[in-house]
Parts: sequence; structure tokens; C-alpha cells
Amino acid sequence: MPKAKTRIEKDSMGEIRVPSDALYGAQTQRARENFPVSGIRESEALIKAYILLKRAAAMTNAKLGTLDKKISAAIKEAADEILTGKYIDQFVVDVFQAGAGTSFNMNCNEVLANLAAVKLGKKKTEHYVHPNDHVNMGQSTNDTFPAAMRISASIELDKLIPVLKELENSFRNKGKEFDGILKSGRTHLQDAVPVRLGQEFKAYAGTVSKCRKAIEAAGKTVLELGIGGSAAGTGLNTLPEYSAEIVNEISRFTRKKFRCAPDLREAMQSNLPIVTVSGSLRNFSVEMIRIANDLRLLSSGPTTGFGEIKLPPVQPGSSIMPGKVNPVMAEMLNQVLFHVIGNDTTIVFAAQAGQMELNVMMPVMAYNLLQSIEILTNSLEVFRIKCVDGITAEVDKCREYAEKSVGLATILNTYIGYDNASKIAKESVESGKPIPRLILEKKLMTEDQLQKVLDTKSITEPGIPGKTRRKGKSI
Repeated sequence: MPKAKTRIEKDSMGEIRVPSDALYGAQTQRARENFPVSGIRESEALIKAYILLKRAAAMTNAKLGTLDKKISAAIKEAADEILTGKYIDQFVVDVFQAGAGTSFNMNCNEVLANLAAVKLGKKKTEHYVHPNDHVNMGQSTNDTFPAAMRISASIELDKLIPVLKELENSFRNKGKEFDGILKSGRTHLQDAVPVRLGQEFKAYAGTVSKCRKAIEAAGKTVLELGIGGSAAGTGLNTLPEYSAEIVNEISRFTRKKFRCAPDLREAMQSNLPIVTVSGSLRNFSVEMIRIANDLRLLSSGPTTGFGEIKLPPVQPGSSIMPGKVNPVMAEMLNQVLFHVIGNDTTIVFAAQAGQMELNVMMPVMAYNLLQSIEILTNSLEVFRIKCVDGITAEVDKCREYAEKSVGLATILNTYIGYDNASKIAKESVESGKPIPRLILEKKLMTEDQLQKVLDTKSITEPGIPGKTRRKGKSI
């Protein structure tokens, strides 16, 4: 097999061979050789956020008179190409790389410099557009990486929020559809007082709504950018106007309301906004695991489980058992949610590992956070479409369990007292007779009284069944 063609590049450490057709240069190549760890690269979302930040820096520096306008225009043109999705394969540094993301920053600088140079009719090896002097002007990895993390997180959250709203609406719609269906409640996985199936689904909608609002609130924290802090948050080698100008340029391009961090040193030292966003995703995942597991339990069976709802069948469930269908969409979602929680654990450990003026663990934080947002966005969308929207209720099974449930005896407390109600419940379990039948057999209530007391709305809303008046009418 013939050897790949290479060219000689130089950096402060000397010469190194780089693939001839590569847009990156010496420092990226050293990172490729130093960190052949996972084969995982930073997400496209981070790449594009970093490139738009470099674009904004070139435009800002030209505006402030520190960068030649022709070079600035060439960098901007190169950045615009990358932002369309071109040349993404040139960002080759492993996620597990040099601390703080210096290698990734230089990968971006080198690609932009070489692309810009070619656009100006120069050779890649000439460094006519210099990765450090021009593309990285007024910047450091230490202020660009945390800023790019926040920019990319904010942009990607804009894709997740609508998906959460749609899931919330789907649960709420199912709540309305199932509102008149009585079923046995369960606490401790044991029979409890009756509830309506619709009430359970409305509660799921309420949980998603609360979590969505928490994620939206967390997302506001990443709008604060420490760009302009340069190496240690002091703004060394930047003009006083630089920070405000570049943030304004980023805001114009993204149409988002980014703002300058009030303390550039704090914005460099702390990654609290990233932890806050990740934590909100973790909390949502904890709640959605519970909901997904509820759906798996409620649909268990079809003959030996709860069988109160039916999930849409989407594929065969077994390679050996004919006719078996599994709750695969809920199973898929749980795996995603477990992964998000794992990502959050990594982010928490990485965030606390910063020292003094900088946290050097940002590359893995960025990858984990953006992956969490991406897999949540994708999985929740398909889970809603292929699972939640197609759920149907097994009305007869729900009613059967409600009538057999010992929780129904609670309704009798206000009529025959707790002790007598306990005896009825015990006899129901031992004999297998439904509680309403025992009540009639023992002539504890008339059939008419029983019907009023066991009204679906009456026994699943605040009040005393059969006695509380609502809107002037006894139920």
C-alpha cells in the first residue's frame, strides 16, 4: 500500500509531517499523534460554535483596527464555508486531549488560517494568514473554549425545548382522552384508592412541564460569555472595547441575547453554567426514567401483567418467542436517560477539578453536555411519535382492577368506619369477591347509594364520595 503524501510543517517544537491535503497544521498533527485515545471527536455543534466565535473575532479585530481587513474578510469567508457543514472532517483532535482544549483551539485556528490563505491566493505552508497572530488574535484557549461551550449549548438547547413541549402536550392530550377511565391506584406497588387513568397522564405532563421550565432557566446561564478575558481573565493583549464588540457580533450572528460576563476572571475559573444545564438534564432524566418505567408496568402482559394500557407495537420482541412484543421505545429511552446521568457525573467531576484561573477539563465537559442534549432531543422525539401518541387504554381491565382493589374499601371509612372497612377489604382478598358485591351482600348500602358513592369523578376528586356537593348537585 503506497504511503500517503505529506508536507513539512513547523511550529515552536520543530518540524513535523502533515498529510498533504490536510487543512490543519503542525499543532493539530502533534495532537493526533499524542492523543490516539478514543477516535471520538468533538461534536459538530462545538466545532461550529468555535468557528463562529473566530469569525466574530476576525470581524471585531478588523473593526477595531488591529487586523488587516483583507485577512479578516478571508477568515470570515472561510468560517462561513465551515458553518455550512464543509470541512468538518478537518477537525480531527480526540475528545480526550490536552487540557483546556488547546489542541482543539489550534485545530480551528490552523484550518481557518489555511483556508483563508488559499482564498487570498497563497499556499498553506506560507502562513500568510497565521493561526496564532491572525485567527487567534486577542484570544486564548482559556477564554474561547468556555465561550464556545456556552454558545453551542445555548444553540442546541433551542432544539431540545420544542421537543419537550411536544412531549408535554402529548401526555396532556392522553390525559384528556383517558379522563373518564377509572383504575386502581397503586402505592408501594400494592392496591390503593382508585384514580383515573387520565389523571396519571396529566401528572406526567405536569412533570415534563416543570422540567422543561427548569431547563429553560438553566439555559439562560450560558448566555453569559467570558470572551475577551484572554489567558487569565485579565484581558491582556485585547483592546478595552474588544469584549463588548465580539459579544455583540456573536449575538447578531446567532440572533441570541448573549452578554458579557461581569467578571471575566470568574467566567474563566468557573463552569457553573455548564453544570447547571447538565444538572437540569439530569433531573429531567430522573423523572423520565420513572415515567418510562410506569408505562412499561402499565403495559406489562399481555396476560400476566397489568395490561391497563397498550403501547404501539413497533417491532418483534424476541428471536425465539413467536408473537412477543416488547416496550422497546421506553427501553431505548431509559438507556439514553441513564447515559445522560452518567454524562452529568463526568461533568460534575470535571467542573470541580479546576484550579486557580482555569479549568483544564473542558473538552470532555463540552462533549458530554452536547451529547446529552443531542441524544435527548432525538430520543424524546421518536419516543413521543412511536410510543406516547399511540398509547391506547384497556378500559375493561382498568375497571376490573378498580373494582377488585382493596383500596376501594377506603371509600367506606366515612360510612361504616375504618375497622369494618378493613374487614370488608380482608374478606375481598380471601374470597376473591369484589368489594362492591360484598357491600351489597351485607346490605351495608343500597345499590342506589353505592352507585352514587362509586361515581368515577366522585371517588377521584377531593371530597367525601356520596356526600360532598359540587355545583349544587349531589354526586
